[in-house]
Amino acid sequence: MKKWTRELILKDAKEQNVRFIRLMFTDINGMIKNVEIPFSQLNKAMDNNMMFDGSSIEGFVRIEESDMYLVPDLDTWLVFDWKETEQDAKIARLICDVELPHRQPFPGDPRSNLKRVLKRMYELGFTHFNLGPEPEFFLFKLDDSGDMTKILNDNGGYFDLAPTDLAENCRRDIVLELEDHGFEIEASHHEVAPGQHEIDWKYLDAVQACDSIQTFKLIVKSVARRHHLHATFMPKPIYGIAGSGMHCNLSLFNQNGNAFYDETSDSGLSEIAHYFIGGMMKYARAYTAICNPTINSYKRLVPGYEAPVYIAWSTQNRSPLLRIPASRGNSTRVEIRSVDPSANPYLALAVLLQAGLDGIENKIEPPRPIDRNIYAMSHEERLEEGIEDLPGSLREALQELKSAPIILEALGEHIAQNFITSKTMEYKSYQKHVSEWEMDKYFKTY
Repeated sequence: MKKWTRELILKDAKEQNVRFIRLMFTDINGMIKNVEIPFSQLNKAMDNNMMFDGSSIEGFVRIEESDMYLVPDLDTWLVFDWKETEQDAKIARLICDVELPHRQPFPGDPRSNLKRVLKRMYELGFTHFNLGPEPEFFLFKLDDSGDMTKILNDNGGYFDLAPTDLAENCRRDIVLELEDHGFEIEASHHEVAPGQHEIDWKYLDAVQACDSIQTFKLIVKSVARRHHLHATFMPKPIYGIAGSGMHCNLSLFNQNGNAFYDETSDSGLSEIAHYFIGGMMKYARAYTAICNPTINSYKRLVPGYEAPVYIAWSTQNRSPLLRIPASRGNSTRVEIRSVDPSANPYLALAVLLQAGLDGIENKIEPPRPIDRNIYAMSHEERLEEGIEDLPGSLREALQELKSAPIILEALGEHIAQNFITSKTMEYKSYQKHVSEWEMDKYFKTY
């Protein structure tokens, strides 16, 4: 990743005819927000003197304490190539942390909160926490007016080629644009469901990886629009087919290298790896509300579609919550398969790291790995193995979150309270809604 300085940014902006800069940040619900400034204000922004009204952002602050500073991370400078002609001015972005008027990190800023949790990792002697995400998304057609439809763009399946995969050109353009903007793409393919796609890129450290996820979503949606398509990261947009996940490959490093690897053990996994897995297993029900934060998330987490439903781990099969891919050495990692792309990546990484570090600190031993296909096991067999289910609804997940002090601490009091309040309101709104399924099921019958 290129290291940017003020001088290099100003030079690049002038050379590329950048006229506007988006100062971007993420709210508690994972939505990208921005304050757009003209080039003339760029120096002021890099002096950390740009303020905005935080009271208008979901889960931020009350009206009487609204003034906040946007503090740009210069290394996130990125010039978007979104213009109609060569003469058009370009737009750039800087991702920002949020500070209070007295210049302390705002406790409701998800990015700053992740940095706070990372400090605990450093105190335990670790140097890096890396994430390799695997986000999935669907492509739907737009109508002649440019409005979204519910018509899928293709009927392709897993790893299909054109002409079955009609979105291949769109996906290729997404990859090219991602590469132009610094992504090191590792794979791009059609996923299991019709209209569903996945693009994977090389792992990065936690904060950079979360920044990349937010940038990825923005680029995917923008390129899709140019192809007269709508890209959605909704976990389960269509009944009866697979939903979209965002598997997260996690690895922890210290000064000796990958702390999850031990060449002397039969499995290649270190004691630290086992304790980390133990912590993730222990708190799985509690962090599910963060990793699967919408009503719709729980339409994906059901048996029959390869999404993880059961709290178990394995080195050999893909049905449990946690999987250990076969690669060893510096590629040794833990893959958590429940996370979906509606999650706020900064909050998801904070709670996953907190769970794993608690496992390391308290030497939490995981249960034995389950190397059978859990989907094929009966309820009684799962009970015998001590395999619990993930929460089946957002309401249940929120109850688990509220009863887990370790995970609440990973969010901090401000984010925890506002997240729970927001999501409780979301669930209550859902309870009052009369769905098409209910009308189809009951309207004529009763």
